[in-house]
Amino acid sequence: MVDENPTPTVLAIDDSELIHRLLKTRLQGERLELHNATSSAEGLKKAVALNPDIILLDIAMDGMNGFELLEKLKEDPRTRNIAVIFISATSEAMDRVKGLDMGAIDFISKPFDAFELKARVRSALRTQHLVKMLEQKAQIDGLTGLWNRRYFDQRMIQEISEAKRYSRPLSLVLCDIDRFKRLNDQFGHPFGDFVLEQVAHKLSGGRTSDIVCRYGGEEFGLILSSTNIQQGHEVAERLRIEIESIPWPNKPDLVVTASFGICDTENVGEEVTPEALLEMTDSALYKAKQAGRNRVESTCKKNNIKPV
Repeated sequence: MVDENPTPTVLAIDDSELIHRLLKTRLQGERLELHNATSSAEGLKKAVALNPDIILLDIAMDGMNGFELLEKLKEDPRTRNIAVIFISATSEAMDRVKGLDMGAIDFISKPFDAFELKARVRSALRTQHLVKMLEQKAQIDGLTGLWNRRYFDQRMIQEISEAKRYSRPLSLVLCDIDRFKRLNDQFGHPFGDFVLEQVAHKLSGGRTSDIVCRYGGEEFGLILSSTNIQQGHEVAERLRIEIESIPWPNKPDLVVTASFGICDTENVGEEVTPEALLEMTDSALYKAKQAGRNRVESTCKKNNIKPV
């Protein structure tokens, strides 16, 4: 689901080309991907686009200085958690104190020693790796291994924002295992957990771009980026068939089914919010349940969208 060992990314923001050449030379051979920016404005844009593990930030730059840039980075939820190390020729203790109080994690003096630079960057990368591991574990469902509801809520906000920004479609699918309580009552909760695991495996075995989450209980949410309602319906129908076809050990006559509801951002209207998209998708899921279960239903408001 997630690359456990991605190459760490470091962004150096300094208005001196010489410093960038020195950093490239000093950090050569380290397991990291180094990017650079020669102004605060460029650095801010690259920080948002790259979401680096570490930013090496100069204090004294023309225009927006390092302190002002750090303040902007900490205000933006997209860049708030990036580790920032100041690199500066200043020897003023108060500059160091100010930087650390504002959220920087370290301070390297210019001219920097190659061994010290590498050691501090390695230490920061190790810390960031551990932080990200803890964050990721807090967002993973322990039973199914899928992303959990907390991650689902955060990712919905992000995906809807990007869909608006780039004018691209976004679909949401809700999947609910049919008569799951009856399965638990008839075969016991351990078997119910096994059913959840197998259904989760099928749901996560589709397109790599799809974001599959355990929404709660026997319900799952799938966020389908760059996918309109017709395309999303095809995805959901394929998954419905795969779930219906799961063989159950020692229960040859058992068939487990699931119902699906789908809606996309185009059918929500002008004010697309996570709550609005979720409400309309849940309404489609309710239609699927009411119509007999084991089916895919969609919610379409637009007249030019043909219901599927």
